[in-house]
Amino acid sequence: MCNESAPTPRGITLSFLCLLINGPLNAPLMSTTFQLDTSTSRANPTPRPRKRLTVPRIRDHKKDGQTKDPLVMLTAYTARQAQLLDTHCDMLLVGDSLGQVIYGLDSTLPVTPEMMIAHGAAVVRGSYHSVVVVDMPFGSYEGSKELAFETASQIMAKTGCAAVKLEGGQAMAETVAFLSQRGIPVMGHVGLTPQAVNVLGGYAARGRSQHEHDKIIADGQALEQAGAFSIVVEGVIEPIAIALTKSLEIPVIGIGASAQCDGQVLVTEDMLGMFERVPRFVKRYENIAEVIDKTVATYAEEVRARSFPSEEQTYQPKS
Repeated sequence: MCNESAPTPRGITLSFLCLLINGPLNAPLMSTTFQLDTSTSRANPTPRPRKRLTVPRIRDHKKDGQTKDPLVMLTAYTARQAQLLDTHCDMLLVGDSLGQVIYGLDSTLPVTPEMMIAHGAAVVRGSYHSVVVVDMPFGSYEGSKELAFETASQIMAKTGCAAVKLEGGQAMAETVAFLSQRGIPVMGHVGLTPQAVNVLGGYAARGRSQHEHDKIIADGQALEQAGAFSIVVEGVIEPIAIALTKSLEIPVIGIGASAQCDGQVLVTEDMLGMFERVPRFVKRYENIAEVIDKTVATYAEEVRARSFPSEEQTYQPKS
């Protein structure tokens, strides 16, 4: 909180400094990306940011149906998580998977636009390089293209994200076109679509029948024609993922699909080993849950032994 009456060097008002650092006083704080240099009273980026990628650059990453360097995408839900992932990623997805990962829900269905907006804004504040894409939650866009626009415009205005993502293929093509024509970049999502888990009957891989194979390809093509700048294909047998990738001019991001896709996305907590269960399509790169468990166990032992806090962590009288 800024105290506008506080003195500042060289006659610069603190309200002006607040505006310089954070934007308008009622805007979200940007302290995750900027710090005040007290010797010059200037706000400097820390670390010095690269120019943020844009949706057109992501789309143009695939040229003549080919992607030389696969796109890197991970989920992020908090500002600090975004800071740690940002420099390594091309895109950060604020996925509705936060319902399970952050809130302990049994599916993505109870997630609300307000939840997506809160976490989306945090991820935007914590990043400076990646394109931030925010999921549109179940029930917030399917009813009509006008409802979808209302939800998407609120998400973009309140988070500062670059794009939204929605699930569904041919059935959502008209909505994707409606949004794209009104300045809202859309990432599609086909194959296994978690918001339709009740219709699909579970989370099993899709595309084992010729009918499903044809539908997934047709869904992707319909979204491309409608103006989607990229598509996530999830939980499909590999030949379909390869065929879909080859059939589209826009980047296809795989999750449980194929290394031949134009990029990959995973839930960060899955690949870091935050949960005991590891989905088949996830490679666990670390066991962070074990690190946390051991660290907290050590902390608990020291507290009970009264060895923490020690003199180093306490304030002593000045001599």
